[in-house]
Amino acid sequence: MGVGIRIYGWNVAVATVLVICLCLACARGGAAQNPLPPQPLRCNIYEGSWVYDESYPIYDYASCPHIRNEFDCLGQGRPDREYLKYRWQPSGCDLPRFDGKKFLTKYKGKQLMFIGDSVSLNQWQSMKCMLHSAVPQIEISEQSIDGHIWSNYTIKEYGVSVIVYHSNYLVDIVEEKIGRVLKLDSLQSGNLWKDMDILVFNTWLWWYRSGPKQPFDYIQIGNKIVKDMDRMEAFRTALTTWAKWVDTEVDTIKTKVFLQGVSPFHYHGPDWNEPGVKNCAKETRPLNGSTYPAGLPRPEYVIEDVFKTITKPVHLFNITTLSQLRKDAHPSTYNIFGMDCTHWCVPGLPDTWNLLLYTEVMS
Repeated sequence: MGVGIRIYGWNVAVATVLVICLCLACARGGAAQNPLPPQPLRCNIYEGSWVYDESYPIYDYASCPHIRNEFDCLGQGRPDREYLKYRWQPSGCDLPRFDGKKFLTKYKGKQLMFIGDSVSLNQWQSMKCMLHSAVPQIEISEQSIDGHIWSNYTIKEYGVSVIVYHSNYLVDIVEEKIGRVLKLDSLQSGNLWKDMDILVFNTWLWWYRSGPKQPFDYIQIGNKIVKDMDRMEAFRTALTTWAKWVDTEVDTIKTKVFLQGVSPFHYHGPDWNEPGVKNCAKETRPLNGSTYPAGLPRPEYVIEDVFKTITKPVHLFNITTLSQLRKDAHPSTYNIFGMDCTHWCVPGLPDTWNLLLYTEVMS
């Protein structure tokens, strides 16, 4: 009798263990089939430092057929590779790994548009490479419209379009009898932009251009037309026009809006504590730490001031400081135009910008 009881008890124990195992297996299977929704990050992802990571870059350079010569540092002969091996590490949390298929699935049938100057083109190039590396065999279509004012890259199977729209000032330049007029309070292109699903705006690079490369002859505010004015004040006025357009015209329930911080230059070594240095030519490593010796550039304060006036939920895409730390990440002489410490190598820093954008739109 005692033996029977012991055997019975053993059977109960085995059965109990089996039930527990089956329950755990079901729980794991259910979790795989019904994953928890992404959780918002609990830190400021724009505050942190650069750390060396042997697993970087995010994608293989050789696998991307879309890199333009002005950003193709490796293709133009850059010999060092260490600049590709740095990962942005926020101070209080970890960034996810970029998952192109997950992005394409979530935004199936949607449109992402980068709007701005050649820095926006730089970031668009990077995003094309990141998505191509995720689905290299999928058919794509690419078209340029209105004399390359905007270009559309579409991953056909997912119906996802990644678009760049060229607008140096965001506000309008109009041909009139007196010449080309920069209208600080006019934003007609917005009728095209507002139907997108994700908008990333960038402007600053051209605001201090003068001489033959300046693409306007006069500046207009309301009915007042002047030959020139304080450019920082003009920049503030144009951004204010943009901010009012967002508040009145954009449905931010449908459309996620990002205003990008200033993309910095590296032509003045004292800014990063290297007196006598006049460009980025010999820079191969980022700055240590999380702050830039020279502080933020003046236009960044204007961007942040205007951003605060917007009443709708928009996002400050605050890449300025983390990019200031990357004095090593420019094309320098490894491009088709000469010394360039304004734009960025691809692969390189713009991949991190897009990882941060991915983090924002997927969380």
